[in-house]
Amino acid sequence: MKMSPMTLLLLAASAIVSLSMGVRHGFGFFLPPMTQEFGWTRETFALALGIQNLMWGAAQPFAGAFADRYGPGRVLVIGGLLYAAGLALMTVSANGWLLSGSAGLLLGLALSCTTYSVVFSVIVRAVPDSYRSSAMGLTAAAGSFGQFLMVPIERGLIDGLGWMPALLVLAALSALLVPLAAPLQRAYVRAPAVPKATLSVWRGITHAFGEAWQQRSFRLLMAGYFVCGFQVVFIGVHLPAYLRDHGLAGNVASTALALIGLFNIAGTYISGKLGGRYSKPYLLAGIYFVRSVVIAIFLLLPLTSTSVAVFAAAMGFLWLSTVPLTNGVIVSLFGIKNLGMLSGAVFFSHQVGSFLGVWLGGVIYDRTGNYDLVWGLAIGLGVAAALANLPVKETLAAPAEVRA
Repeated sequence: MKMSPMTLLLLAASAIVSLSMGVRHGFGFFLPPMTQEFGWTRETFALALGIQNLMWGAAQPFAGAFADRYGPGRVLVIGGLLYAAGLALMTVSANGWLLSGSAGLLLGLALSCTTYSVVFSVIVRAVPDSYRSSAMGLTAAAGSFGQFLMVPIERGLIDGLGWMPALLVLAALSALLVPLAAPLQRAYVRAPAVPKATLSVWRGITHAFGEAWQQRSFRLLMAGYFVCGFQVVFIGVHLPAYLRDHGLAGNVASTALALIGLFNIAGTYISGKLGGRYSKPYLLAGIYFVRSVVIAIFLLLPLTSTSVAVFAAAMGFLWLSTVPLTNGVIVSLFGIKNLGMLSGAVFFSHQVGSFLGVWLGGVIYDRTGNYDLVWGLAIGLGVAAALANLPVKETLAAPAEVRA
Protein backbone atom coordinates (compact mmCIF):
# COMPACT_ATOMS: atom_id res chain seq x y z
CA MET A 1 0.00 0.00 0.00
CA LYS A 2 1.38 3.36 -1.03
CA MET A 3 2.13 5.70 1.85
CA SER A 4 0.75 9.25 1.71
CA PRO A 5 3.31 12.10 1.62
CA MET A 6 2.04 13.39 4.99
CA THR A 7 2.46 9.98 6.63
CA LEU A 8 5.93 9.61 5.14
CA LEU A 9 6.86 13.07 6.39
CA LEU A 10 5.77 12.35 9.96
CA LEU A 11 7.45 8.94 9.98
CA ALA A 12 10.75 10.35 8.68
CA ALA A 13 10.61 13.32 11.07
CA SER A 14 9.87 10.99 13.98
CA ALA A 15 12.72 8.66 12.99
CA ILE A 16 15.18 11.56 12.78
CA VAL A 17 14.26 12.95 16.19
CA SER A 18 14.07 9.47 17.72
CA LEU A 19 17.58 8.57 16.57
CA SER A 20 19.19 11.93 17.23
CA MET A 21 17.69 12.39 20.69
CA GLY A 22 17.86 8.70 21.58
CA VAL A 23 21.63 8.38 21.14
CA ARG A 24 22.43 11.47 23.22
CA HIS A 25 20.29 10.34 26.15
CA GLY A 26 22.68 7.47 26.83
CA PHE A 27 25.82 9.59 27.17
CA GLY A 28 25.62 9.40 30.96
CA PHE A 29 26.51 5.70 30.78
CA PHE A 30 29.88 6.60 29.27
CA LEU A 31 30.81 8.81 32.24
CA PRO A 32 32.04 6.05 34.62
CA PRO A 33 34.06 3.95 32.13
CA MET A 34 35.66 6.89 30.34
CA THR A 35 36.60 8.75 33.53
CA GLN A 36 38.10 5.54 34.94
CA GLU A 37 39.94 4.74 31.70
CA PHE A 38 41.59 8.15 31.39
CA GLY A 39 41.75 9.19 35.05
CA TRP A 40 39.47 12.20 34.59
CA THR A 41 37.34 13.94 37.19
CA ARG A 42 33.60 14.04 36.59
CA GLU A 43 33.97 17.72 35.81
CA THR A 44 36.08 16.89 32.73
CA PHE A 45 33.37 14.70 31.23
CA ALA A 46 30.61 17.05 32.35
CA LEU A 47 32.35 20.05 30.78
CA ALA A 48 32.50 18.28 27.40
CA LEU A 49 28.78 17.52 27.51
CA GLY A 50 28.14 21.05 28.75
CA ILE A 51 29.95 22.42 25.69
CA GLN A 52 27.88 20.05 23.54
CA ASN A 53 24.67 21.53 24.88
CA LEU A 54 25.94 25.10 24.63
CA MET A 55 27.12 24.60 21.04
CA TRP A 56 23.85 22.89 20.17
CA GLY A 57 21.96 25.91 21.43
CA ALA A 58 24.26 28.51 19.87
CA ALA A 59 24.12 26.91 16.41
CA GLN A 60 20.41 26.08 16.53
CA PRO A 61 19.09 29.50 15.38
CA PHE A 62 21.40 29.39 12.35
CA ALA A 63 20.47 25.80 11.47
CA GLY A 64 16.81 26.73 11.86
CA ALA A 65 17.22 29.87 9.74
CA PHE A 66 18.84 27.92 6.89
CA ALA A 67 16.07 25.31 7.09
CA ASP A 68 13.45 28.10 7.02
CA ARG A 69 14.86 29.62 3.86
CA TYR A 70 16.40 26.75 1.88
CA GLY A 71 14.76 23.61 3.21
CA PRO A 72 16.02 21.06 5.74
CA GLY A 73 17.76 18.64 3.35
CA ARG A 74 21.33 19.92 3.42
CA VAL A 75 21.08 20.84 7.09
CA LEU A 76 20.07 17.29 8.05
CA VAL A 77 22.72 15.67 5.84
CA ILE A 78 25.47 17.80 7.40
CA GLY A 79 24.10 17.00 10.85
CA GLY A 80 24.12 13.25 10.22
CA LEU A 81 27.72 13.31 9.02
CA LEU A 82 28.83 15.40 12.01
CA TYR A 83 26.99 13.07 14.38
CA ALA A 84 28.82 10.00 13.05
CA ALA A 85 32.18 11.79 13.07
CA GLY A 86 31.76 13.09 16.64
CA LEU A 87 30.89 9.67 18.05
CA ALA A 88 33.75 7.98 16.20
CA LEU A 89 36.27 10.59 17.35
CA MET A 90 35.20 10.17 20.99
CA THR A 91 37.00 6.82 20.90
CA VAL A 92 40.37 8.55 20.43
CA SER A 93 39.69 11.54 22.70
CA ALA A 94 42.27 10.74 25.38
CA ASN A 95 42.17 14.11 27.15
CA GLY A 96 39.63 16.72 28.10
CA TRP A 97 40.39 19.04 25.18
CA LEU A 98 39.88 16.31 22.61
CA LEU A 99 36.69 15.15 24.31
CA SER A 100 35.37 18.72 24.28
CA GLY A 101 36.06 18.82 20.55
CA SER A 102 34.39 15.52 19.66
CA ALA A 103 31.61 15.05 22.23
CA GLY A 104 31.31 18.80 22.69
CA LEU A 105 31.81 20.79 19.49
CA LEU A 106 31.02 18.23 16.78
CA LEU A 107 28.07 16.55 18.48
CA GLY A 108 26.67 19.91 19.53
CA LEU A 109 26.70 21.09 15.91
CA ALA A 110 25.20 17.77 14.81
CA LEU A 111 22.32 18.04 17.26
CA SER A 112 21.56 21.59 16.13
CA CYS A 113 21.00 20.23 12.61
CA THR A 114 18.97 17.13 13.44
CA THR A 115 16.49 18.01 16.18
CA TYR A 116 13.28 19.91 16.83
CA SER A 117 13.77 23.36 15.32
CA VAL A 118 14.80 22.04 11.91
CA VAL A 119 12.15 19.31 11.84
CA PHE A 120 9.37 21.58 13.10
CA SER A 121 10.18 24.16 10.40
CA VAL A 122 8.92 21.60 7.86
CA ILE A 123 5.97 20.27 9.86
CA VAL A 124 4.35 23.67 10.46
CA ARG A 125 4.47 24.39 6.71
CA ALA A 126 3.20 21.01 5.53
CA VAL A 127 0.60 20.14 8.19
CA PRO A 128 -2.81 21.92 8.32
CA ASP A 129 -3.30 24.43 11.14
CA SER A 130 -5.75 22.26 13.06
CA TYR A 131 -3.21 19.41 13.30
CA ARG A 132 -0.01 21.38 13.97
CA SER A 133 0.02 21.05 17.74
CA SER A 134 -0.74 17.32 17.56
CA ALA A 135 1.88 16.75 14.85
CA MET A 136 4.55 18.55 16.87
CA GLY A 137 3.53 16.59 19.95
CA LEU A 138 3.76 13.32 18.01
CA THR A 139 7.20 14.19 16.65
CA ALA A 140 8.46 15.29 20.06
CA ALA A 141 7.12 12.04 21.52
CA ALA A 142 9.27 10.21 18.98
CA GLY A 143 12.31 11.68 20.69
CA SER A 144 11.08 10.05 23.87
CA PHE A 145 10.62 6.72 22.11
CA GLY A 146 14.20 7.05 20.91
CA GLN A 147 15.32 7.42 24.51
CA PHE A 148 13.24 4.41 25.58
CA LEU A 149 14.71 2.36 22.72
CA MET A 150 18.33 3.53 22.71
CA VAL A 151 19.11 3.74 26.45
CA PRO A 152 19.01 -0.03 27.06
CA ILE A 153 20.75 -0.62 23.72
CA GLU A 154 23.62 1.68 24.69
CA ARG A 155 23.87 0.11 28.13
CA GLY A 156 23.91 -3.35 26.52
CA LEU A 157 26.58 -2.31 24.01
CA ILE A 158 28.82 -0.96 26.76
CA ASP A 159 28.36 -4.08 28.93
CA GLY A 160 28.77 -6.50 26.01
CA LEU A 161 31.42 -4.82 23.85
CA GLY A 162 33.01 -2.11 25.96
CA TRP A 163 32.58 1.64 25.74
CA MET A 164 34.84 2.14 22.71
CA PRO A 165 33.17 -0.36 20.32
CA ALA A 166 29.81 0.87 21.59
CA LEU A 167 30.61 4.37 20.34
CA LEU A 168 31.57 3.02 16.90
CA VAL A 169 28.29 1.12 16.62
CA LEU A 170 26.40 4.29 17.54
CA ALA A 171 28.39 6.23 14.93
CA ALA A 172 27.25 3.79 12.26
CA LEU A 173 23.62 4.07 13.42
CA SER A 174 23.73 7.88 13.38
CA ALA A 175 24.77 7.83 9.72
CA LEU A 176 21.18 6.73 8.97
CA LEU A 177 20.18 10.37 9.53
CA VAL A 178 21.55 11.20 6.08
CA PRO A 179 19.03 9.23 3.93
CA LEU A 180 16.17 10.20 6.25
CA ALA A 181 16.58 13.82 5.13
CA ALA A 182 14.99 13.20 1.71
CA PRO A 183 11.29 12.99 2.71
CA LEU A 184 11.55 16.22 4.72
CA GLN A 185 13.14 18.08 1.84
CA ARG A 186 10.39 16.89 -0.52
CA ALA A 187 7.70 17.95 1.97
CA TYR A 188 9.30 21.38 2.26
CA VAL A 189 9.18 21.83 -1.51
CA ARG A 190 5.53 20.71 -1.63
CA ALA A 191 4.48 23.04 1.19
CA PRO A 192 3.30 26.60 0.42
CA ALA A 193 6.27 28.54 -0.89
CA VAL A 194 8.13 30.73 1.56
CA PRO A 195 9.31 34.01 0.01
CA LYS A 196 13.05 34.12 -0.40
CA ALA A 197 14.69 36.54 1.95
CA THR A 198 16.17 39.64 0.40
CA LEU A 199 18.41 40.06 3.41
CA SER A 200 21.31 37.79 4.21
CA VAL A 201 20.62 34.94 6.60
CA TRP A 202 22.50 36.73 9.36
CA ARG A 203 20.64 40.02 8.87
CA GLY A 204 17.37 38.11 8.67
CA ILE A 205 18.11 36.41 11.99
CA THR A 206 18.97 39.65 13.78
CA HIS A 207 15.97 41.45 12.37
CA ALA A 208 13.41 38.76 13.26
CA PHE A 209 14.96 38.14 16.67
CA GLY A 210 15.02 41.85 17.45
CA GLU A 211 11.30 42.12 16.70
CA ALA A 212 10.54 39.06 18.83
CA TRP A 213 12.74 40.22 21.72
CA GLN A 214 10.58 43.30 22.13
CA GLN A 215 7.75 41.04 23.29
CA ARG A 216 7.77 40.26 27.01
CA SER A 217 6.15 36.88 26.42
CA PHE A 218 9.07 35.82 24.22
CA ARG A 219 11.57 36.75 26.92
CA LEU A 220 9.60 34.87 29.56
CA LEU A 221 9.47 31.78 27.35
CA MET A 222 13.26 31.92 27.10
CA ALA A 223 13.54 32.14 30.89
CA GLY A 224 11.31 29.10 31.37
CA TYR A 225 13.16 27.08 28.76
CA PHE A 226 16.46 27.83 30.52
CA VAL A 227 15.12 26.00 33.56
CA CYS A 228 13.87 23.10 31.43
CA GLY A 229 17.39 22.57 30.09
CA PHE A 230 18.98 22.79 33.53
CA GLN A 231 16.68 20.15 34.99
CA VAL A 232 16.53 17.53 32.25
CA VAL A 233 20.21 17.51 31.28
CA PHE A 234 21.44 17.41 34.89
CA ILE A 235 19.16 14.45 35.58
CA GLY A 236 19.82 12.73 32.26
CA VAL A 237 23.62 12.82 32.60
CA HIS A 238 24.19 12.58 36.35
CA LEU A 239 21.36 10.31 37.51
CA PRO A 240 23.26 7.08 36.66
CA ALA A 241 26.28 8.24 38.68
CA TYR A 242 24.03 9.49 41.52
CA LEU A 243 22.34 6.10 41.81
CA ARG A 244 25.67 4.28 41.60
CA ASP A 245 27.05 6.48 44.39
CA HIS A 246 24.16 5.34 46.57
CA GLY A 247 24.85 1.67 45.98
CA LEU A 248 22.14 0.87 43.44
CA ALA A 249 22.90 -1.56 40.62
CA GLY A 250 23.61 -0.30 37.12
CA ASN A 251 20.42 -1.78 35.73
CA VAL A 252 18.42 0.53 38.01
CA ALA A 253 19.82 3.56 36.17
CA SER A 254 19.24 2.09 32.72
CA THR A 255 15.69 1.17 33.69
CA ALA A 256 15.12 4.69 35.04
CA LEU A 257 16.28 6.40 31.84
CA ALA A 258 14.25 3.99 29.74
CA LEU A 259 11.15 4.72 31.86
CA ILE A 260 11.72 8.45 31.39
CA GLY A 261 11.68 7.86 27.64
CA LEU A 262 8.65 5.56 27.78
CA PHE A 263 6.45 7.85 29.86
CA ASN A 264 7.61 10.88 27.94
CA ILE A 265 6.02 9.41 24.81
CA ALA A 266 2.63 9.77 26.46
CA GLY A 267 3.43 13.03 28.24
CA THR A 268 4.71 14.83 25.16
CA TYR A 269 1.91 13.66 22.91
CA ILE A 270 -0.75 14.54 25.50
CA SER A 271 0.76 17.99 26.07
CA GLY A 272 0.60 18.61 22.33
CA LYS A 273 -3.07 17.61 22.26
CA LEU A 274 -3.89 19.72 25.32
CA GLY A 275 -2.04 22.66 23.80
CA GLY A 276 -4.60 22.73 21.02
CA ARG A 277 -7.46 23.15 23.52
CA TYR A 278 -6.14 24.96 26.59
CA SER A 279 -3.79 27.79 27.50
CA LYS A 280 -0.27 26.73 26.60
CA PRO A 281 1.39 29.13 29.10
CA TYR A 282 -0.72 27.76 31.95
CA LEU A 283 0.13 24.22 30.93
CA LEU A 284 3.83 25.13 30.87
CA ALA A 285 3.59 26.70 34.33
CA GLY A 286 1.95 23.55 35.65
CA ILE A 287 4.63 21.32 34.15
CA TYR A 288 7.49 23.27 35.72
CA PHE A 289 5.83 23.41 39.13
CA VAL A 290 5.00 19.70 39.19
CA ARG A 291 8.58 18.88 38.20
CA SER A 292 9.82 20.64 41.31
CA VAL A 293 7.33 18.76 43.47
CA VAL A 294 8.38 15.41 41.95
CA ILE A 295 12.08 16.11 42.54
CA ALA A 296 11.46 17.19 46.13
CA ILE A 297 9.45 14.04 46.92
CA PHE A 298 12.14 11.87 45.30
CA LEU A 299 14.83 13.36 47.53
CA LEU A 300 12.73 13.08 50.70
CA LEU A 301 11.81 9.40 50.23
CA PRO A 302 14.24 6.54 50.92
CA LEU A 303 16.22 5.74 47.77
CA THR A 304 15.18 2.33 46.44
CA SER A 305 14.73 0.80 43.03
CA THR A 306 10.97 1.35 43.42
CA SER A 307 11.28 5.03 44.31
CA VAL A 308 13.66 5.52 41.38
CA ALA A 309 11.18 3.88 38.99
CA VAL A 310 8.29 6.03 40.23
CA PHE A 311 10.44 9.17 39.98
CA ALA A 312 11.52 8.26 36.44
CA ALA A 313 7.94 7.61 35.33
CA ALA A 314 6.71 10.91 36.80
CA MET A 315 9.61 12.94 35.39
CA GLY A 316 9.28 11.15 32.07
CA PHE A 317 5.68 12.30 31.72
CA LEU A 318 6.93 15.89 32.17
CA TRP A 319 10.28 15.52 30.36
CA LEU A 320 9.80 16.95 26.86
CA SER A 321 6.19 17.99 27.28
CA THR A 322 7.41 21.59 27.20
CA VAL A 323 8.60 21.27 23.57
CA PRO A 324 5.31 21.30 21.60
CA LEU A 325 3.80 23.86 23.98
CA THR A 326 6.72 26.28 23.74
CA ASN A 327 6.88 26.01 19.95
CA GLY A 328 3.10 26.36 19.82
CA VAL A 329 3.27 29.67 21.68
CA ILE A 330 5.95 30.90 19.26
CA VAL A 331 3.71 30.05 16.28
CA SER A 332 0.76 31.80 17.95
CA LEU A 333 2.78 34.96 18.52
CA PHE A 334 4.92 35.19 15.39
CA GLY A 335 3.55 32.84 12.74
CA ILE A 336 5.52 30.20 10.83
CA LYS A 337 7.82 32.31 8.67
CA ASN A 338 10.76 32.30 11.09
CA LEU A 339 9.77 29.42 13.35
CA GLY A 340 13.03 27.51 12.85
CA MET A 341 15.09 30.54 13.84
CA LEU A 342 12.89 31.79 16.71
CA SER A 343 12.47 28.28 18.08
CA GLY A 344 16.24 27.95 17.89
CA ALA A 345 16.73 31.24 19.72
CA VAL A 346 14.49 30.11 22.58
CA PHE A 347 16.25 26.76 22.52
CA PHE A 348 19.59 28.51 22.98
CA SER A 349 18.33 29.64 26.37
CA HIS A 350 17.39 26.00 27.08
CA GLN A 351 20.93 24.95 26.22
CA VAL A 352 22.56 27.58 28.42
CA GLY A 353 20.57 26.00 31.22
CA SER A 354 21.66 22.55 30.01
CA PHE A 355 25.31 23.61 30.09
CA LEU A 356 25.01 24.87 33.65
CA GLY A 357 23.03 21.82 34.79
CA VAL A 358 25.50 19.24 33.50
CA TRP A 359 28.66 21.24 34.25
CA LEU A 360 27.66 22.37 37.74
CA GLY A 361 26.69 18.79 38.49
CA GLY A 362 30.28 17.73 37.86
CA VAL A 363 31.88 20.73 39.54
CA ILE A 364 29.77 20.59 42.69
CA TYR A 365 30.19 16.84 43.02
CA ASP A 366 33.98 17.14 42.74
CA ARG A 367 33.99 19.92 45.36
CA THR A 368 31.47 18.51 47.84
CA GLY A 369 31.23 14.79 47.12
CA ASN A 370 27.46 14.93 46.48
CA TYR A 371 24.77 16.48 44.25
CA ASP A 372 22.63 18.01 47.01
CA LEU A 373 23.13 21.64 45.98
CA VAL A 374 22.30 20.96 42.33
CA TRP A 375 19.12 19.10 43.27
CA GLY A 376 18.12 22.13 45.35
CA LEU A 377 18.78 24.47 42.45
CA ALA A 378 16.64 22.29 40.17
CA ILE A 379 13.71 22.57 42.58
CA GLY A 380 13.98 26.33 43.09
CA LEU A 381 14.40 27.07 39.40
CA GLY A 382 11.34 24.96 38.57
CA VAL A 383 9.16 27.14 40.80
CA ALA A 384 10.65 30.27 39.22
CA ALA A 385 9.91 28.93 35.71
CA ALA A 386 6.30 28.23 36.68
CA LEU A 387 5.87 31.83 37.81
CA ALA A 388 7.59 33.14 34.66
CA ASN A 389 5.18 31.33 32.31
CA LEU A 390 1.96 32.48 33.99
CA PRO A 391 1.96 35.98 32.37
CA VAL A 392 2.93 34.71 28.89
CA LYS A 393 0.35 35.67 26.23
CA GLU A 394 -0.57 33.71 23.10
CA THR A 395 -2.49 36.38 21.22
CA LEU A 396 -0.11 39.29 21.62
CA ALA A 397 0.06 41.37 18.43
CA ALA A 398 3.45 41.08 16.78
CA PRO A 399 5.03 43.27 14.10
CA ALA A 400 4.03 42.30 10.58
CA GLU A 401 7.62 41.64 9.59
CA VAL A 402 7.88 38.78 12.08
CA ARG A 403 4.55 37.08 11.40
CA ALA A 404 3.96 34.85 8.40
